[in-house]
Amino acid sequence: MTTPIRLIIADDHALFRQGLKSLLLLEPDVRVLCEVESAGELAPALKNTPCDVLLLDLQMDKWLLDDIALLSQSVNVVVLTASEKLEDALAALRAGARAIVQKRFAIETLMGALRTVAAGRVWMPAELQTEIAEQWAAPKSRALTARETEIVRLVAMGMRNGEVARHLSLSESTVKTHLNNIFQKLELRGRVALTHYALRAGLIGTRAHGC
Repeated sequence: MTTPIRLIIADDHALFRQGLKSLLLLEPDVRVLCEVESAGELAPALKNTPCDVLLLDLQMDKWLLDDIALLSQSVNVVVLTASEKLEDALAALRAGARAIVQKRFAIETLMGALRTVAAGRVWMPAELQTEIAEQWAAPKSRALTARETEIVRLVAMGMRNGEVARHLSLSESTVKTHLNNIFQKLELRGRVALTHYALRAGLIGTRAHGC
């Protein structure tokens, strides 16, 4: 039996929050543990109710972009937003969000994002990936070795360091050393940024990200 995805809904619009909860309760692999209606309730809720995913409205009683970096240290953050601005989505991903889901999307799209994130991967809608690709041409090779390129591909597919090590028959410390070198060469910070690089470079396709 599949372990249910335990989640908390954080949104200050009661009608939207309650409607979303009703839809999620119809999904057999989801458990809604509690609801949060203000930013001030987030920390106590996460402390008292351990969960897998925080479904977070980006703009509740305040703009929560600066809070995502801290929240993402203890839970997978899936951002809900009414914003159509590319810069808002990218800023949330850079801050540590594991997925961006616009509120106009259907429940099936949201469930795809939740399942992808719960499995340890990053999710972005296909149209956001297209916008990113149009704004940034595929980067030129920056002298990554064949081994480094393969590590980038595996990390972007959602593998953790230990999984990469086992896949390539390397020690985990060797993988960490390679990743440090990769981040320095590409002037990137974090696995989300590395995933964006891999997408732009054509190292992975959208299927690896649930899109």
